[in-house]
Amino acid sequence: MVTSEQGLALIKHFEGCRLEAYQDVVGVWTIGYGWTQSVDGVVIHAGMQIDQLTADRLLLSGIGEYESGVGGLVSVPVSQSQFDALVSFVYNLGCRSLADSTLLKKLNQQDYAGAAMEFPRWNKAGGVVLAGLTSRRLAEQKLFLS
Repeated sequence: MVTSEQGLALIKHFEGCRLEAYQDVVGVWTIGYGWTQSVDGVVIHAGMQIDQLTADRLLLSGIGEYESGVGGLVSVPVSQSQFDALVSFVYNLGCRSLADSTLLKKLNQQDYAGAAMEFPRWNKAGGVVLAGLTSRRLAEQKLFLS
């Protein structure tokens, strides 16, 4: 599966796009749509800037990586909206978080409702509940259930 326009819009909405590097709430250097990996071999650092085309390219590259990750972890059929919600989740948290989660365990046991109930639990960064993450997880949950 590939992420739909609805899934892409959700990720863009919650990630936002910043063309100058910044440190996220836990101090990780970030740029573009929440991108934290090197950009064309350059480690993200203070003062680094990219253009919109680069931000869009990185976003699509990340989504492709996370689509593959979700596809490799999920062993049951999922709808387009469920797939989109899972890709948004791993775009924000990484595949390892999904791999080690009760959300995935329940999903792979075909407990779709139970899996959906796990999204709101992932609303902390650095051990602190963040309103933005709470909103994102509820939006992902809603999309997963639609």
